[in-house]
Formats: sequence, structure tokens, C-alpha cells
Amino acid sequence: MPGRRSITEAERLARVRLDGMAVRREQMAAVANIHRAAAVVRHHLENSVLRGSDLTWTAFVVLWVVWVWGESETRRVAEEAGISKGTLTGVARTLESRGLLRRGEHPTDGRLVLLSLTERGEAFLREVFPAFNDEEVFVTARLDDQECRDLADMLRRVVLQVEEHGEERRDALRDGAEPAPRRSGRRARG
Repeated sequence: MPGRRSITEAERLARVRLDGMAVRREQMAAVANIHRAAAVVRHHLENSVLRGSDLTWTAFVVLWVVWVWGESETRRVAEEAGISKGTLTGVARTLESRGLLRRGEHPTDGRLVLLSLTERGEAFLREVFPAFNDEEVFVTARLDDQECRDLADMLRRVVLQVEEHGEERRDALRDGAEPAPRRSGRRARG
């Protein structure tokens, strides 16, 4: 495609920019390629199987989380899906309006909301997931089964490192200071 930038060119340009800097290039390349792989796979899946289902990546992940874990509190679904509770609220409303997800009250705490799949949502995932998995097979076609297992294991270890030690690392980097407020990326109003 015209204008498309290749991974090879990006890596070459990064080497030029980092020349003379004391950085750990192997670790940088690993994290950069985790990001690149996640972005390109997400883009492919959104523009193949999910587009035909009129779902975003985030909506699919929310459905998947509720399918795997069963009825769950919204805060747990947001955490598992890697999104904010505010984002989940909008996604859940959309999925509820399509008849795929049900929002309900917590039996003992009226402040909490539970999410569960409807029968239609359950049937939808059983129908769409084989096509989704076909695309997972497509994007990993250059890897054999053992390489897929090895990659999954290595990525799992990256996730565990952050899950088990990330909070203490972030605390140490802040040196006792409170975390800065999250920003949306928008400019502050003047």
C-alpha cells in the first residue's frame, strides 16, 4: 500500500535516533514489537471478522470477558478488559441495546452493577468465535504450534512481571509522590 511504513524501516530509523544513547535495545525492541503486534492484530480483527458483526475490539473483549468469567461486577469486567469503568459504561449500554448483554443489580450492594450475557449474546459468541479464531490462525501463520506456545508463555511472563511487581515499581519511580492525575491527551482549557 502506498504510504504504509514498514516495521523494518521503523526499526532502522529507531537505531539511527538512538545512536549513542545508553539504552537496552533488546528490551526496547521486545516492548515495541508487543505494541506493534497488538495494534496490527487488533486492526486486522476489527476490519475482518468484527466489522461483519458491527463490533469494536473493545465491545468484543467485554463480551469475551463476561462469557469466560460469567456474571461479573462492572469493575471486574473493566479491569479484565483493560478499559476504564467510564468506557465500559458506554460499551455495556451499546451491547445491552443490541440484546447481547444484560445489566443487573447486585443482590447485596445496590451500588454495584452486574453484567451477564443474554441468550442472544451467548449464541452470538458461539457463532462468531470460530471465525475470530480463524483470524487468530491467520495472523500467527508464520509460527508453528510450538512457537505459538512459546510466544504465549513469554508474553504471559511479561504480563506477570507487571502484575506482580508493577505497583511497587511505579511507587519507587514516584519516590513517595502521589501519582499525577490521568490526562485525556487534550489541552487544558485556558
